[in-house]
Amino acid sequence: MDMMKRVPIAEQAPEERAKNFKEVCLGYTEEEARAEASRCLNCKNPRCVAGCPVSINIPAFLQQVIAGQEAKAAGIIAESSALPAVCGRVCPQETQCEGVCIRGIKGEPVAIGKLERYVADWAREHKLEPENHSEKNGQRVAVIGAGPAGLTCAGDLAKLGYEVKIFEALHEPGGVLVYGIPEFRLPKDTVVAHEVENVKKLGVEIETNTIVGKSVSVDDLLDKEGYDAVFIGSGAGLPMFMHIPGETASGVFSANEFLTRNNLMKAFREDYDTPIFAGKRAIVVGGGNVAMDAARTALRLGAETHIVYRRSEAELPARAEEVHHAKEEGVIFDLLTNPVEILQDENGWVRGVRVIHMELGEPDQSGRRRPVEIPGSEEEIPADTVIMALGTSPNPLLSSTTEGLETNRKGCLIADEKNGQTTREGVFAGGDAVIGAATVILAMGAGKQAARGIDEYLRSKRA
Repeated sequence: MDMMKRVPIAEQAPEERAKNFKEVCLGYTEEEARAEASRCLNCKNPRCVAGCPVSINIPAFLQQVIAGQEAKAAGIIAESSALPAVCGRVCPQETQCEGVCIRGIKGEPVAIGKLERYVADWAREHKLEPENHSEKNGQRVAVIGAGPAGLTCAGDLAKLGYEVKIFEALHEPGGVLVYGIPEFRLPKDTVVAHEVENVKKLGVEIETNTIVGKSVSVDDLLDKEGYDAVFIGSGAGLPMFMHIPGETASGVFSANEFLTRNNLMKAFREDYDTPIFAGKRAIVVGGGNVAMDAARTALRLGAETHIVYRRSEAELPARAEEVHHAKEEGVIFDLLTNPVEILQDENGWVRGVRVIHMELGEPDQSGRRRPVEIPGSEEEIPADTVIMALGTSPNPLLSSTTEGLETNRKGCLIADEKNGQTTREGVFAGGDAVIGAATVILAMGAGKQAARGIDEYLRSKRA
């Protein structure tokens, strides 16, 4: 075995997976997991732990995998993460734990994410139950949003003895895990549902179909319902658009709507009465992970799918793995190209997109080279659907209905980055609601920080 290279992991063949919604990556076998874990150098000062937003003791769980002690490995991960099977599938490990792995200096980093997935899947298949031995301390915390930040915060607080109830606006808990990330990357009925159930087994109650700000207010939770603190983990679900001519045409979707209808409403299944139109040719505008998800979903629904992105491939913000998979499956990348108008037919339906080609100029504030239009380079690309994957911002409902909650110019809640305390006493926040659309693991890290902040705050109240 070449210790410089990671053990390959099985995947569905591109020509097969492009036609179904089954999971692309098939996971490590027991033998493969042992071999890959054995590549860990078990560093005395493991940089991978510092690179993990929830500080999983990575060398410790890998040593247990090597020893064939998967249950112990699962226990080590559970000390830090409530959603290991999710993180093992969707976290950008290449820029976090794996990005600082010593093994990666001269070779390939240890496949930490794939091994976390292996352990989590083993625990689920062997029906390992989460444990919570804490005694109730008599204080109650309300959590708004059952996404990664809310689930993590709630689970940690429950383990500290708090009575915790999550209020979720949708009919299923999971947040972006159920409505945003496609089935072929993150199976819902097995992986997501199981990990949500594990949080509930810690003693967390979840109430769905409850929109805080309409059904009940934050003020009511604190003043009338008797909660001692509130955590806001409501995410960033308000889609952005380009505000170009024709954007209101029939056949133009936000990526949020497109993915939600397919993921949460099962539009891709023939036995569900919630279809969505992908057409024969779909254009996805954007270059992030959500754009890749939308493009790969449209492809599976039968559309020839194009990614239109105004910068070059080097500037694509999506994970390299997602770009690679999209290309393998047949998604076409129209790079250095920017839409300027959505074209409509006589009935108001999309018939194409007028684009202009770009070249890269000097770096902008983000550090990336600024795209500059090339005069006279406009052309029309035919299409039936256009999916805007340009990012999202927090819904202003909570800030507009809660006394004392302040936001920044982007509409994000202002909260202390160390403990999540907002400008309203007793109200904490974290994840996308504070930093804007980001990754699952960053939201989880914020949920953990806020749980610690809430605990410190309520302990001072008990003193």
